[in-house]
Amino acid sequence: MNRIQIADTTLCPQGNTYTFKEKLEIARQLEKLHVDIIELPEITGGKTDTLLVRTISAFVKDSILSVAAGSTMQSIEDAAAALGNATNARIRIELPLSPVGMEYTAHKKPAAMLEWIAKAISAACDKCADVEFCAVDATRADADYLKKAIAAAVEAGAKTVSVCDSTGEMLPDGFADFAAAVMENVSVPVAVKCDNHNGLASAQAILAVRRGVACVKTDVQGASVPLESFCTMVKNCGNTYGFDSRIRYTQLHRIIKQINRITDNAKDTTVAVSAVDEAGIHLDAKDDKAAVITAAAKLGYDLSDDDQTKVYEEFLRVAEKKNVGAKELDAIIASVALQVPATYKLENYVINTGNVLAASAQIALVRDGKVLQGIGTGDGPIDAAFRTIEQIIGQHFEVDDFQIQSVTEGRGAMGSALVKLRSNGKLYSGNGISTDIIGASIRAYLSAVNKIVYEEA
Repeated sequence: MNRIQIADTTLCPQGNTYTFKEKLEIARQLEKLHVDIIELPEITGGKTDTLLVRTISAFVKDSILSVAAGSTMQSIEDAAAALGNATNARIRIELPLSPVGMEYTAHKKPAAMLEWIAKAISAACDKCADVEFCAVDATRADADYLKKAIAAAVEAGAKTVSVCDSTGEMLPDGFADFAAAVMENVSVPVAVKCDNHNGLASAQAILAVRRGVACVKTDVQGASVPLESFCTMVKNCGNTYGFDSRIRYTQLHRIIKQINRITDNAKDTTVAVSAVDEAGIHLDAKDDKAAVITAAAKLGYDLSDDDQTKVYEEFLRVAEKKNVGAKELDAIIASVALQVPATYKLENYVINTGNVLAASAQIALVRDGKVLQGIGTGDGPIDAAFRTIEQIIGQHFEVDDFQIQSVTEGRGAMGSALVKLRSNGKLYSGNGISTDIIGASIRAYLSAVNKIVYEEA
């Protein structure tokens, strides 16, 4: 029985509108589905992209985490640094091989591209044991040149080769023949990625699998091979044709629906945020107190007179250096509004997670000098920590938003977490900072909880 690897590219399109939290949840759902490889795009957003990869690495222990690189040596360095804590790390060198792609996208002549392939793969292999070479427009490349490029990549150390029909121009049988011809000259596993704008991607992929392809690249939205329909095809046809996958078929439809809800919400959120921005959350030092408080109200905050003054004073300090949008205003409110005595203080915490056990948290809080302890599990380490805090306090809180961002550079970067909780219809935000992402999240959650407890008391 041929075991097909499933690589998912849902998080890859540059410019997607998913929030940090939504990207984490999509990755978590793909891990639960037993997708073999979760692919992430090249790191172009600096600290934010790096922090995303590091955070996903904290709970993706079973799937391979693959980050694209290859446009520059720096992109390879960035991918390796971001993957430093990943259990199963892969660097993906993605390069165009068609004449047009090399000339206008990579700005390289054919001979220079061959040299760059060898150099990039070799550099990536020095940083990571698992390196993939991906020919992003392989079906439009000259056949002889494609062979030379793949041979150069394998010789330099690539463990996997991917060929892509980026234009979706090939019919399924023609693409299967193309993939088979590539495999004749390659000693490493071959993966395929097919564009679905003609609705033929699943057929292209399944026929390529019958010819011996080892891996198929999918996505949830169906821009390439649709994950749900392709896995259903493998389930229904695999026994007859001698192939299967490690996908959890009993969870397939439920998890795909969950991811679709996340992506649909992202579309709705994009519209909502744009509407808010158009309505005025573009603030600068010239804006008065009324404009700032109106913007805070649009974010859902009902501030007291005292907190309005504190928020406006902090806004003026920040606005001297930069314009203030929704995210900056959120952070200001979390930092200065409703600052209260800490009813609950964090004593210590222990988080356990892995690919063979559910995430669990053991947390000790201090209230009025008494240590309160709790143990809980959850869907990932941060969820387990939040649930454990709720267990200790004896109250459930609705998480309205959760954001993580890096505030310093380097491997020991400080992470800042923002948690927004809703209680009795009112919004409370908390902020936490730590080199440990989970620690920052716990502190942010407790900060918001303390505000709720203080006001409701």
